[in-house]
Amino acid sequence: MSMTSLARWQTVWQQVGASTDGESLFHQLVASYSEPHRQYHTLKHLNECFLHFYNLRSLPDHPDEVELALWFHDAIYDTTKKDNEQRSAEWARESLLAAGVANEKAERIYKLVMFTMHNAVPVGSDAEVLVDIDLGILGAGAARFNEYEVQVRQEYSWVPENLYHAARRKVLEEFTSREWIYSTPLFRSEYEARARENIARSLARNGN
Repeated sequence: MSMTSLARWQTVWQQVGASTDGESLFHQLVASYSEPHRQYHTLKHLNECFLHFYNLRSLPDHPDEVELALWFHDAIYDTTKKDNEQRSAEWARESLLAAGVANEKAERIYKLVMFTMHNAVPVGSDAEVLVDIDLGILGAGAARFNEYEVQVRQEYSWVPENLYHAARRKVLEEFTSREWIYSTPLFRSEYEARARENIARSLARNGN
């Protein structure tokens, strides 16, 4: 069963306190994740995120907010721009406020989406769960990780080879420089070692 069905969306949309049925917004989000230039940041990625989420649902303080943030975390995705997370977070906040959701809840969801910039270690159980889920692909099996690497390169096909590999190395080395890639005990035990193995293999391919 799809983790990104209208019924699942409407359930969490109402759980966060929205006063609308959210169907139009659902179709807008599905259209965004289905854009032709996307190869990895697609509905498949979103479904993989939700599969992880249902294993971690008991950990966050506000699971409904984490689930809603997952829907929006890659809602805007343009590889030629650097403000995708900002625009995705703003879309989430504006949509929530327009549907009558409390301001403090809309702000928390906005901040959660911003954590997926991955430029800082997440703070709080909600952010820890969200970021671990978004980085779950790093700890995937070798075949899926390799597929992901190819898909991301396709999304950045306009970037010259040498510049792409240099940027990719920088991103991956930042993760391995941390004491832990993952924050939750489950992800550390299940995926930390494999994520580091995958990244090491990628760095070797990228000329490290």
